[in-house]
Amino acid sequence: MPEVNVAIAGATGAVGEEFLRLLALRDYPIKSLKLLASARSAGKKLKFRGEDVVVEELKANSFEGIDHAFFSAGGGISKEFAPHAAKAGAIIIDNTSAFRYEPEIPLVIPEINPDDAFNYGERRIVANPNCTTIVSLLPMYPLHKEFGLKRAIMSSYQAISGAGAQAMEELQQQMRDWAAGKELTVKHQPKQIAFNVIPRIDAVQDNAYTKEEMKFLWEG
Repeated sequence: MPEVNVAIAGATGAVGEEFLRLLALRDYPIKSLKLLASARSAGKKLKFRGEDVVVEELKANSFEGIDHAFFSAGGGISKEFAPHAAKAGAIIIDNTSAFRYEPEIPLVIPEINPDDAFNYGERRIVANPNCTTIVSLLPMYPLHKEFGLKRAIMSSYQAISGAGAQAMEELQQQMRDWAAGKELTVKHQPKQIAFNVIPRIDAVQDNAYTKEEMKFLWEG
């Protein structure tokens, strides 16, 4: 593949930094790299291949000349800015939930359906499934292909990081309080997080399944 101009929207977040690590690890043929984030993060410097890259504020005109744009700044940001990136001629790899259920946008797990990534069409967007769907299908797909699965019973144990920074901070505070011998307090989450497993994630739907459980059916 020839060298390409790359942009990462949400570069300062955990997923954005993982994008950077993987692009370097896989020796992605990058001609130029643009790191995009909120105005609050603009001016921050991130390392890529041993060099400092200055983070710029994400704007509608940030994608001029960009070939590949990776989005990891949340669904709302993707819905707002991915069309601008596509209009500028970029191919978008979206890591959010923004486009997962739109039939004209390919939903790709590279180890399962890599060729679908090239069917991005006029909208120029490639989406990926929810994390639980991905890690579940990776072992299930070859079994289904070989033997034909009819039913699967699975349990997913997910980190509180999926609930955002506020939930992470609450867990950290509870751990500090525990270490100090203090009573653990619950502020933002429905139950104590530390030393606990909460048997539900996301909202319960009309069919009595949670939205997180339904994602596997919708995306798989």
